[in-house]
Amino acid sequence: MDNFIHYLHSEVNEDYVSNPYPKINEQIVIRLRTKNTDDIKKVLLRVLFDGTCHFIEMHCASKKNGFRLYETQVILTQTTINYHFVIITSDHVYYHNRLETVLYPPTEDFDFVINAGFNNPQWVCESVFYQIFPDRFKKGNKEIAVKDNEYRFDGWPSKALHWDNPPPSYGEGHCLDFYGGDLYGIKDAIAYFKEIGINALYVNPVFSAKTHHRYDCVDYFSVDEHLGGNEALTELTEELHKNGIKLILDVSINHTGIDHPWVKKAIEDPKSDERSFYYFTNGNLKKWQGVSTLPQLNYNSEKLRQLVYKSEDSFTKKFLKKPYNIDGYRYDVGNNTGRNGLDQLSNEIFREVRQSVKSVNPQSYIFGEHWKDNISYLTGDQWDGAMNYFASTRPARSFAGENDRYLRSMLGKDGSYFVSGGYELKKQIEQHYARIPNQLTFLQFNLLDSHDIHRFHTNTAVFDFQIYKGILILLFLLPGTFSIYYGDEIGLQGYCDTIENARFPMQWDRTQWNMDFLNLYKTLIQIKKESIALHNGSMRIIYADENTLVITRFIKKELIIGVIYKGTTGKTLSIPLISAGIENEAIQFTDIFTGLIINCNGILDITLKPKESLLLERSLDSIR
Repeated sequence: MDNFIHYLHSEVNEDYVSNPYPKINEQIVIRLRTKNTDDIKKVLLRVLFDGTCHFIEMHCASKKNGFRLYETQVILTQTTINYHFVIITSDHVYYHNRLETVLYPPTEDFDFVINAGFNNPQWVCESVFYQIFPDRFKKGNKEIAVKDNEYRFDGWPSKALHWDNPPPSYGEGHCLDFYGGDLYGIKDAIAYFKEIGINALYVNPVFSAKTHHRYDCVDYFSVDEHLGGNEALTELTEELHKNGIKLILDVSINHTGIDHPWVKKAIEDPKSDERSFYYFTNGNLKKWQGVSTLPQLNYNSEKLRQLVYKSEDSFTKKFLKKPYNIDGYRYDVGNNTGRNGLDQLSNEIFREVRQSVKSVNPQSYIFGEHWKDNISYLTGDQWDGAMNYFASTRPARSFAGENDRYLRSMLGKDGSYFVSGGYELKKQIEQHYARIPNQLTFLQFNLLDSHDIHRFHTNTAVFDFQIYKGILILLFLLPGTFSIYYGDEIGLQGYCDTIENARFPMQWDRTQWNMDFLNLYKTLIQIKKESIALHNGSMRIIYADENTLVITRFIKKELIIGVIYKGTTGKTLSIPLISAGIENEAIQFTDIFTGLIINCNGILDITLKPKESLLLERSLDSIR
């Protein structure tokens, strides 16, 4: 069984489905790759229709290079189908799903899934995002910056800081410390984005607020004047689009700021519509996570739903339309939105949000913040993707030597490090990608750093550049897009003790840039944008041990292999490439970074130096 199962593979992409994004009632062809052997007696597609399983016999469509390709036709008479394969040999009956091959009927958790009529923003998997914290990125118009003592909020005055000063602690700055970055500055940086290869931006909140992070919105319908107002957003989006760059805006529809006019009206007039926009207990506002300045919204109010996302003049639709034409939204604390005791409205809300967003622009991208298992939002009818902390950030950081975020919170910052090996890394990635609908795997928002966690490279207790290179190779090879937190590409300074120290102002003095970082990122950005295997290609992790992980992405005639190694001694590997569709083929791979050529005859034989990782590329001509 062990050898045979490595030949088995399928995916919802153009290699294995005639149309990976079909419409309802469309007829499609579904394919499975197997070993080319007469020992196979029958191959069946096990698919659910109307709650009943159907077994459809598949026929061999081609034989090539040691592999067979079986296929059959299916008509999508319902919006979602899930399926796996049954392979009958002379000795066994194998069941093959997205996670594994077993000798017993599996549950349907890891079935292949196709959603008919899914609005797929194809540009996402072809993009590399750049996340910007507006106040800390670049000044474009110093006249509009927040001034010292311009206003007071939550009992504290606003502070204007010099660009070269490190951020103060929360106890000193109270999120009212401003550096003066704005939307004009982002527009002025378009040439820089193009220089390093960025083609999509994710920008933290820009709507009117009192703090520097602007998650305390006081007017959803206006861009903060200290960032340039609505006019600056219009100019920014227009220039970005002229240069082939998409724009995603961040927003929280879970809560507003305490200074929002809705709050004042809700408190002053218990009979007002605004009163129903919030939760009250004994006359007291419910706050998100107990934060006194962030009252939580109550979506039992139909009027609130209309204002936020339903009506044609709602906040959500306004900025998707002219003259702003943004390309989608990132929803802050998405997994908290609409949840309060007996009210568990979150999934219902985001189903409606999706309908509203896609009605304006079917190609817009919707993703949400969720640090944990986010399967309930990734069913095809809510988010396109999630910030993939669960299956990219957290496992990659743990493999590279850092405690998991939640383990760290329990053990304390000075606790011993409990890190994962390659096998655990493999399992964490596979358990996530094998559960979500196939079409959504290519829309995951993968990342290493963000405004909500310290930059990994500032954790001097564990940081090693060679291992850092390895985990970045891995993250760029995962299905989906990848997001670079502003400044990571130049090794922007910071500290790992507080969130404030993850928000240093961008360094624009090029003499201060770490060119090893920049060259690494530029190389990975280029291959991510150019490689069709990294857009919609299949993923297989073909080897893992304590210090090593080998991941492949492949489609049509292209194969990419990432060899990730963190061991402190040399290591020799001999890895069969059957899972990636190669058997006994004499081919060559080239390491993208060094130009090293590795000859292969179905077995990848490599000798690694300590902490050496490789990114291998090869064009192919065989069934994958």
